[in-house]
Amino acid sequence: MRTRRVRRTVLAASVVTVTALVATSCGGSDAASGGGGKKLNIYAWAGEIPDSVVKKFEAETGIKVTLDTFDSNETMTAKLSSGSAGYDLVEPSQYTVQQLIGQQLIQPLDHSRIKGLDNLAAKFRDPSYDKGNKYSVPWIWGTTGFAYNDTCVPSATSWKTLFDKKYQGKVYMLDNMLAAYIAGLQLTGARATSTDEGEIKAATKALEDQKEILAGYNSTNYPQLLSTGQACAAQAWSGTAMAKVVAANKNVHYVIPEEGGSIWTDGLSIPKAAKNTDAAYEFINFTLRPEIAAMATDDGGSASTNAKAREFVKDKKALENPAVYATDEAIKSADFLLDPGTAMKHFQQGWTKVKAS
Repeated sequence: MRTRRVRRTVLAASVVTVTALVATSCGGSDAASGGGGKKLNIYAWAGEIPDSVVKKFEAETGIKVTLDTFDSNETMTAKLSSGSAGYDLVEPSQYTVQQLIGQQLIQPLDHSRIKGLDNLAAKFRDPSYDKGNKYSVPWIWGTTGFAYNDTCVPSATSWKTLFDKKYQGKVYMLDNMLAAYIAGLQLTGARATSTDEGEIKAATKALEDQKEILAGYNSTNYPQLLSTGQACAAQAWSGTAMAKVVAANKNVHYVIPEEGGSIWTDGLSIPKAAKNTDAAYEFINFTLRPEIAAMATDDGGSASTNAKAREFVKDKKALENPAVYATDEAIKSADFLLDPGTAMKHFQQGWTKVKAS
């Protein structure tokens, strides 16, 4: 099983205006007329589409898959905007779906060609970032919350733990602008999706005041720091790295804060310039099968968006691990983090102040 990245790339400062990168060909995407052909070029998050899924798809369909990977939405967006990427499927996160729609880089999905959308959990069938799944079919999901070591923090349910002076020098925040603002906004009574300048300023003040108690900003090895007790509490992303520590160390707990936290999802979209669209739809349908979706958990360590996949997941402990599958109760107030649009400048200005404080 591969190790899921700890870092989740949340909206970068440069994402609204993307500078095109020089594209590299993903290798021979010429197809027969009408979007046919026996090849499929996919551009996905590193490790999120397991090799086992690709191999099984190739064996069943005879379609040859070329899977290239990226480690940020910004890299993927820039590659598509270059106009010569040659991909038939891409895997954007939820806010990036909004941006790709705005830049006309992905095409509306033909739902008459898709089977199995009703297998998705309700929260992914009509998400706020893509109403009616018009442009994207969610594949895996996770959350932004925090974790704590109960040898230091007896119990915790609120973002307030990360702002408590009694834990000075043993608290970490994710080194990511909008991830930090999820906590700052929700702590001060706003939604994580807020674009209100006044609410962003209040969140900025909270993050500035927090700065003096922090051990640092950390998006890499915070699960290990929690496990050893070097950290009492840390803002955290769900996923394999955090899940492994929670499973192995009974003192470490991952929670979605009572103020809400956030949900992220990565899904499949078809670029405007896709040539092998028949194969793209065939792969989407393949991943919507519950037994295939379960492989995202068993072989990829990620939570599947497919509700019916749970009965096929072999690793039953993963289903009970909150750092993989958060409960419906835990995420009832969680927000999908959306593209803040023109409000991005307020976050950028505030983050500069926080980092300089």
